[in-house]
Amino acid sequence: MEVKLWNDKREREMYENFAELYAIIKATEKLEKAYVRDIISSSEYETECQKLIAHFKTLAFTLKDTVPSIERFADTYKMDCPAAINRLVTSGVPATVEHRAAAAASTTTSAAIVAECVQNFITAMDSLKLNMVAVDQVHPLLSDLSASLNKLGILPPDFEGKMKMKEWISRLSKMGAADELTEQQARQLHFDLESSYNSFMAALPSAGT
Repeated sequence: MEVKLWNDKREREMYENFAELYAIIKATEKLEKAYVRDIISSSEYETECQKLIAHFKTLAFTLKDTVPSIERFADTYKMDCPAAINRLVTSGVPATVEHRAAAAASTTTSAAIVAECVQNFITAMDSLKLNMVAVDQVHPLLSDLSASLNKLGILPPDFEGKMKMKEWISRLSKMGAADELTEQQARQLHFDLESSYNSFMAALPSAGT
């Protein structure tokens, strides 16, 4: 005995779309697992994933009234495809694209911090040349420099610049705001800044920056 799932052409088309949606979700789940297990190459994965995402978006738009929630659709048909739901619904782009974006963001962030460190080094050295030697003038500059150096992950904890700035900040903290560095202290601080700056610049190529 034949059992019809639809009563008219419209219902038949709806169920066919349901079947296609089911197939796309299942295929995406298998593709994600294959990529994680290194069964396929990144380029093959990305090409196929882009196709599945494009098909999914078109179909999801077509079914937006009958399938308002893809997650609920997956639960209804007991699909158990968390990786596919994440890729198709949450992310919307292949994992390879996400990784490239993350790497680019990381590079951009590092470049911005390097630029910030350079600016803080130069500002501190220029201020000393302009005879800005009062504690309340010098302390903020060294604090900014120290903070920017600590944000840069490529520098080790015992990096010369970090250690010297920490020592100077500690020394200045014990002085009054209106106190001024002696000529000898100012000269030593400038020397330490210049030495740390040179070490900083030398560290960048070896860190791949």
